[in-house]
Order: sequence, then C-alpha cells, then structure tokens
Amino acid sequence: MQALGLDEVWWLVSPGNPLKSKEGMAPLAARLGSAIKQARGTRIRPTAIERELDTRYTLDTLRKLRLRYPKVQFIWLMGSDNLAQFHLWRNWREIARTMPIAVIARPGYDGVAFASPAGAWLGRFRRPPASLRTRAGWSAPALIYLRFDPDPRSASALRAADPEWANRFVSRRPRDPLTHHPLAPDIA
Repeated sequence: MQALGLDEVWWLVSPGNPLKSKEGMAPLAARLGSAIKQARGTRIRPTAIERELDTRYTLDTLRKLRLRYPKVQFIWLMGSDNLAQFHLWRNWREIARTMPIAVIARPGYDGVAFASPAGAWLGRFRRPPASLRTRAGWSAPALIYLRFDPDPRSASALRAADPEWANRFVSRRPRDPLTHHPLAPDIA
C-alpha cells in the first residue's frame, strides 16, 4: 500500500475461480471469515462482493466495481504467479486496459511470469510505482512491478498443513467488511 500510495486494499474473496475445480474448495463464508481474521488490524478489507455483483469473471467484476464506486481510483493487484497464467483469463487484455495492474513478486514465479504471453505484452507498459502519484499515472494499460521480501508461504501449503481450517469458520455468517451486508449462505 505504501509503495503505491493506496488508502486501502480490497481483498476479493471469490465465490469461485473459473480456472480451478470447485472440488475441495471451502465454503465462501469460511474463506471470507478466514480472510477477515488475517486482515484484522490492517487497511485490507476482505470482501465477497463478487457474489453480490453476480460476476464470475474479473473483467465483469472490475466494470461493476467502477460503476458502483465511480469516485474510487482502482489498481488491480496480483502476484507474479497469477501473471504467469493471466493469458488464460477471459478478456485479459481488456482487464489490463481497464485499470493499472501491480504485480507483486512471488518466489519462483518472476521468470515464468514475465516470459508468459501476458507478461510479454504488458512489459511495454511497465511504469514505476511513483507514477501513481499523479492522475495521469492511473491510465491503463500500466504494469507496475513490486519487489520486496514477500511471504514465501503459499495458500495451498497453509491449507495442507491445517486441513480442518475451514471448520473454524463454517458455522459463522460473516458480515462483508466492504458492503457491510451479511454473507448469504453458499448455494449448492
């Protein structure tokens, strides 16, 4: 947040990733509850707003967020692990044209990320983080690369180390920190 001059970060806890199997995925309420706990005391607001917006694909979510929050300047944050397969996302170039993208270094992914089709295409739009300090810096496409000492742990490894983690959140119905609405039960 400091490197980009952001007021806060909205952590989109997705109802489901079209590129991943739903098998073994914890209920949305558990994932949102866990994210809320992890973000406590920070300027990170986990949200399941995609459920409320009824969006499945990132571009649709970004468009609806911009309509709902017209005064907010958004930047899309992703890890370099996501940049490595960004070219598989639906309408990925249009996502890049919708708002600036900041890529956060992830151990073991930087080379493959920037060699990927999306990394190569976005490379010509690379800008320094300080460019966001002016209004002109918010135009897209723009790629901002952030390198600092990232947390080397992966979410997959954390889940594997504690396979029962979701059970601590299953019975709760969290209130979304962004919309302030209670999360509706998962739909089977």
